[in-house]
Amino acid sequence: MSTLPRGLTVRRDAGLYGYERALRRVGLDPIAGVDEAGRGACAGPLVAGAVILPAGKAGIVPGLADSKLLTERARERCYDQVVRRALAWSVVVLPAAECDRLGMHVANVEALRRAVALLELPAAYVLTDGFPVDGLGTPGLAVWKGDRVAACIAAASVIAKVTRDRIMRGMHDEFPAYDFATHKGYITDDHTAALTRLGPCPEHRMRFVNVRRAAGLEPPLPGQNDLVEEMS
Repeated sequence: MSTLPRGLTVRRDAGLYGYERALRRVGLDPIAGVDEAGRGACAGPLVAGAVILPAGKAGIVPGLADSKLLTERARERCYDQVVRRALAWSVVVLPAAECDRLGMHVANVEALRRAVALLELPAAYVLTDGFPVDGLGTPGLAVWKGDRVAACIAAASVIAKVTRDRIMRGMHDEFPAYDFATHKGYITDDHTAALTRLGPCPEHRMRFVNVRRAAGLEPPLPGQNDLVEEMS
């Protein structure tokens, strides 16, 4: 399902918890939100999170917002609150090698499916961020900018982002020359310089053009956007 149940509408000013309230009014509960972190990075894992928040005040997470809009400290606080309040939550980590094997879109969909499947409490409805995800085994809705307008998706984005950031900080200890703790595997000037100087490490995704160039597998093409996944 890629539309709301018949007859159900959500007002634009309904707030972060509006989707959940509306769905519960028509008997759809529990509601899971699912989101990923790291799809656009050229190094490190892809991480997906899924969260079911309880109804009412118990499910209101102080300071909750799209993880990309929060500071690192605020994300950590939200993470602790989400884990404490959630009826169920899960996280899935797909390493760089699996992202290369599947391709980023397939890896993204697979991670989101696995995260929903791992929830200890089966969801009656699933909200996804941006695009529909087939194969969830339950009805759902793709919400445009969902991590900014639906609480359960925002909570899932926090779980995914904090988990991935922690992994990348640990990866920094193994490969300190790339400074993964700072840029978390996304392309920056410093990351580009390290790639050019050292070549890729085992945690880089070889499907990305900039990584293949650093490995000498792709000729330099001035002016082309470096962060482009190989067409498959």
